[in-house]
Parts: sequence; structure tokens; C-alpha cells
Amino acid sequence: MNPDTFSARRAAFRKLHESGFFVLPNPWNIGTARYLRSLGFKALATTSSGFAFANGLPDAEWAVSRDMALQHIRTIVEAVGAGPNALPVNADFESGYAHAPDDVAHNVRLCVATGVAGLSIEDATGDPAKPLYDLPLGAERIRAARAAIDATQTGVLLTARTECFLVNHPDPLREALRRLIEYAEAGADVLYAPGLPDRAAIAAVVRAVAPRPVNVLVTSTLLPPLPELVELGVRRVSTGSALARAAWTGFINAARTLAHENSMAGLDNIATFREINDFFRKDQAQRAIEEGD
Repeated sequence: MNPDTFSARRAAFRKLHESGFFVLPNPWNIGTARYLRSLGFKALATTSSGFAFANGLPDAEWAVSRDMALQHIRTIVEAVGAGPNALPVNADFESGYAHAPDDVAHNVRLCVATGVAGLSIEDATGDPAKPLYDLPLGAERIRAARAAIDATQTGVLLTARTECFLVNHPDPLREALRRLIEYAEAGADVLYAPGLPDRAAIAAVVRAVAPRPVNVLVTSTLLPPLPELVELGVRRVSTGSALARAAWTGFINAARTLAHENSMAGLDNIATFREINDFFRKDQAQRAIEEGD
């Protein structure tokens, strides 16, 4: 793919974070990426869990290897990266698939080479006995990722994630604020604490790291609606595994009904074969035009 297309998408992605608000949905394969693209979203992000589940694996770095993740990220980038409507892609890069800062930096350089416009690094260790990196090491890992990106001169955005709410920290908001402030000082462009429970917590994060943009994970209607998030100063909303789990929900319900109730009721009110097939027939023709440019 022409390197100039990477540059344009990266500039567009950075521009999205300078003002306003946008939704960053998370596809987990080529088909879902292409469909989301057709709906007019301005950017997409990979989902480590959506990809893992589709491959029969749990969402864990020990289950999905770095190279598997890199190939998946590249696949999504290429799926939506051609033609005048090319979309920037943000990579869910877990904890960088390494512990030591130097190794994180090396892997970040590999991720940048896939053509992403942004990537996220989280501070979860994967160790239930000590689920978060100590803050000094967590910040050093972000500094290493920042330096690695800067050395590529690509302008790729760095999102720093703290997993306090997802690992059941005893004081998750206080600790998340402490960590996000430190990660911002370490060079993160965007700050993200998945699992923020309510309006007050979201507002606290936005205030703490201002003027840097904040990403909020929205996976249900329990959080404030999107217009309220805009009022709170949230710049970006992502869906994480929610869209993948929505698809899994339909599949699980239909499959269980067939298996346990000997009934096809779970197949009622589903999208028709024609609707999906016609979309991909037209999209295939569109892709051929784009890739010929």
C-alpha cells in the first residue's frame, strides 16, 4: 500500500482528536470492518477480545501471540485502507506483548509498520496476583512506546490505558486518575480507563487530563447517552468487544434454541441472506475499484 495513504489517514485520525466528538467502533474481521466503513464512521479500532473469540481463544496475551495480533491488525488496516474513503485504524495492542520497556518499544515499532494511525498500550500485567504494573514501570513503558513512535516520524497516536476498573482495584477511580495523569506526562496523546461506571467518574477523568482527549468505553445503555458524553468533554467513544458480543449473543441464542428446544425460533427476525450477500457483492465491486486506484 502506498505510504502516502498511511500519512493521510494518520493526519486525519489526529485531526479527529483535536476537537469535537466521534465514535470509534471495533470490528473483528474484514466483513465487519467493511460494513462499519459503509455506515460512515470516521475511524475504526481493532478489538483484541473480538479477534480472540472469533479464533476460539480467550482474550489474553498468552493465548493470542504478538504475531497473530500484528497480522490481524494489518488485515483490518488493509481492508479499509484504499480509495478516497480510506479509514484510519487504531490498534488494540494489549500491554504491548512484552513486560520490559525496551521490548514494548520494539513491538510498538512493529505495530506502527502495519499502517495503523494509532495504538493503545495498557498497564495490565496478566498476573492475577499483581494485575497492574507498578506505576513507575507503567509510566516507563508509555515513555518507551512514545519514543518508539517518535523515532518512526509517522505521527501515530498513542493511547495509554489503565485497567484499574477491570482488575477490581480497591480504589479504582483514585488510582486511575493517578495513573492517567502520569501517563499523560509520559507522552500519551489519548487517555483511557475502560470500565468507568458513571457520569461523575467520566467527568473526573476528563478534568484530570485536560486538555488531552479522553476515550470512554461504551458497551451498554448504563452509561450516559452520547450527547451527555459530549457535554462532559469526552472526545472519543469506543465499543470494545460489545459489537462482537452482540453478534455472539444472536448466535448463542439461536444455537441453544436448536440444541435444547429442538426449535428454530431463534432464527426469527434475523438479517436475510439476500441483504448480507447483496452488501458484500456490491462491496466487492467497490473494493476492486479502490484497489485499482
